[in-house]
Amino acid sequence: MDKNTPDENRVIDDNEQDMTTNVSDDNETESPTPSLRYAGFWTRFWAYIIDLVIVFSLNGLLLSPLWFTGGGHINVLEFFTLQGILSAVTSYAYFLLMTKWRGQTLGKMILGLKVVRKDAASPRWSDLFFREIIGRFIYRSLIFTNIIYIVVGFTDQKQGVHDIFGDTRVIHVEK
Repeated sequence: MDKNTPDENRVIDDNEQDMTTNVSDDNETESPTPSLRYAGFWTRFWAYIIDLVIVFSLNGLLLSPLWFTGGGHINVLEFFTLQGILSAVTSYAYFLLMTKWRGQTLGKMILGLKVVRKDAASPRWSDLFFREIIGRFIYRSLIFTNIIYIVVGFTDQKQGVHDIFGDTRVIHVEK
């Protein structure tokens, strides 16, 4: 086998590091980035379930005083309750801040996943705003929009719609 010929079925031993070279549209060679192992639908699904349990627990701890004071039923704009708004803020803040500061939420940490940009660098605030705020809002806005999360199983780099908006990928982290 020629070393310069790419082979998708090539096995990499522990002492060898696989490097791929990105080439831009004008055929200039960019710096090599390590080959990434993208996280699939089911691994990401279970990480999300773990994160939901954590967010629901946080909401229970932080917002339970509203139930005892009667503040949970205060209507805001005739449609939203104070508890609903604070619950959404807690959820968005958890996903946004954990992903920015650690590159992964607690669910992703447990399952060995991490969010990165296309060039394998840490996501910027703008990437995460589109991924965690705009993308998750679309998923949660209507009941049937949760179905589009299945796109993760059918794209080459296992990206969901929110990943495409933020130009991010979810990868397996080497332990």
